[in-house]
Amino acid sequence: MQQELRLNTHTHHLGRCALAIALACGIGSAHATDITGAGSSFVYPILSKWAASFATQSGHRVNYQSIGSGGGIAQIKAGTVDFGATDMPLDKADLEQHGLAQFPDVIGGIVPACNVAGVAPGQLVLSGSVLADIFLGRIGEWSDPAIAALNPGLTLPSARITVVHRSDGSGTSFNFTTYLSLVSPQWKTAVGSGSTVQWPVGIGGKGNEGVAAYVKQLPNSIGYVEYAYAVQNQLGYARMRNAAGTLVEPGRDSFQAAAASVDWAKTENFAVSLANAPGATAWPITATSWVLMRRQPQDATHAAVALDFFRHGWTAGKSAAIALDYVPLPDTLVQQIEAYWHMHIKS
Repeated sequence: MQQELRLNTHTHHLGRCALAIALACGIGSAHATDITGAGSSFVYPILSKWAASFATQSGHRVNYQSIGSGGGIAQIKAGTVDFGATDMPLDKADLEQHGLAQFPDVIGGIVPACNVAGVAPGQLVLSGSVLADIFLGRIGEWSDPAIAALNPGLTLPSARITVVHRSDGSGTSFNFTTYLSLVSPQWKTAVGSGSTVQWPVGIGGKGNEGVAAYVKQLPNSIGYVEYAYAVQNQLGYARMRNAAGTLVEPGRDSFQAAAASVDWAKTENFAVSLANAPGATAWPITATSWVLMRRQPQDATHAAVALDFFRHGWTAGKSAAIALDYVPLPDTLVQQIEAYWHMHIKS
């Protein structure tokens, strides 16, 4: 059953408003340029940090709207922004049809976020199949034997589980449902993967912001959000059994272990999934986000500033990414991206 709950006014406003980072205290430039981007809420926390430091360093301002990957794809295709951001890569045919280039910006992790009284962050343990059954509605109470078997000694209430999912077109949903499809034949058959799916149960929230807000407000709830949202909102989250059968905790090290399984040089347009990655310490719902830009930009100056912005993030912005538990792109991958820029983006 789909239904929308009312967020408190402050959180609702934050979830919908644009990220606008202005220049600090009189720092200005006669040649300052304002660029616009829109899309993934997965990368909103790190793009906000990068935009602030980029404005201070360069005098250029970045206005990024956290509207979900679907919205970001639509806006860059329509030419209303300088870049889009999506957690679901576009295929070669779609990129060519719309004259777009695509490259990754940062790597992070998606976590099952929960609100269960007495359960501290990282205390709950889930497997992929149990997580899928919860989101299928096959497991409806926290005291279910399947959950109890994974959590000996942990007291869980005999209370109904409220499932929270995304209501908008979402790359986070794409990565989450891709993972569930890999670990649960029942999920793959009944629901499948995509940026939007027919959710069997639960309530919908807009953006990672909306899902995090609902989970925080609703006792006995569970949702899925980018890890930074769970930490910033002080939400509970689960540890997971990964593809190797190891019990792992979300964080930069386990996200890095998943990212290390990819040979980026062998990918076309950097399109690759990190879901259920191999490796003893890999986090199973690791994901990347991609930037979409026009190959023939409408404004070459804006395009050049946008590329400088991401170059800034990968160099001066590394410490900010690490502080938010994202994984900065390795230097070798950054070099591959810059070579891709020279071939595919005129700026």
